[in-house]
Amino acid sequence: MPTARNSIRGSITALITPMQSGRVDEASFRKLVAWQIAEGSHGLVPCGTTGESPTLSHEEHMRVVEICVEEARGRVPVIAGAGSNATDEAIALTRHAKSVGADAVLSVTGYYNKPSQEGIYRHFAAIAEAVDIPILLYNIPGRAVVDIAVETMARLSKIANIVGVKDATANLARPTRERATCGKDWRLISGEDITALGYMAHGGHGCISVTANVAPKLCAQFQEACLQGAFEKALQIQDRLAPLHDALFVEPSPAPVKYAASLLGLSTDEVRLPLVPATEVARQRVSEALRAAGIRRA
Repeated sequence: MPTARNSIRGSITALITPMQSGRVDEASFRKLVAWQIAEGSHGLVPCGTTGESPTLSHEEHMRVVEICVEEARGRVPVIAGAGSNATDEAIALTRHAKSVGADAVLSVTGYYNKPSQEGIYRHFAAIAEAVDIPILLYNIPGRAVVDIAVETMARLSKIANIVGVKDATANLARPTRERATCGKDWRLISGEDITALGYMAHGGHGCISVTANVAPKLCAQFQEACLQGAFEKALQIQDRLAPLHDALFVEPSPAPVKYAASLLGLSTDEVRLPLVPATEVARQRVSEALRAAGIRRA
């Protein structure tokens, strides 16, 4: 478990799920995974929010995780999205991820049903007891409505295979407070590209990144600079990427990043309802941000 814990670091891409005519485009997904690794990404997350997990069937979800593990071939850790607001469903997805060779899972809080802190604790404790695989908590109150309190995280950190958190709160006080209560081995992973520099300066270990879908090399270089304490270099890369970080969330994700991926020939810009493709205004902003970052010239 310590080895798996320590491998969760750097630029970890929250992968899009390419689609074509309403179906998962497996060939494009395989190419995306291979390109991510070649460009220097330190880890991969299939079937997270950016991967449109809410609209994937169970069969599609499991297949995407399988393909990611197959293509990664152990070269970088695969942290499979396996969360649900139903504990039994989360356990089933976590068991599948372990069975196909994922290195860890990303597990979200109980969205919509709004559990109490005790309910949150029992939810994650039940998953950890059922499946012996490293679990990264996913704290995203903006989407899930509920927040994992620091005190609840401290309780969860005492469970051996709950190893850290993906923090999408944008609250830069959280890593310091969590390190104090959860211990120095607790993995602190940002879930916000635009605040990742500050998060890393507060002791973070990496970022699960949307932008890395289309700028994997730059995001990896940014994380490597942060991990080496070279924050002046990291700031230069941050300034270059900041317009893109913003543009990829100008409309509900992953529509903008899928449009960006389509411009780079990585996939179509197709998303599933209730999401819709990026509007013309968003497309213009994404195109300009890609050019500004030096990722696309035309």
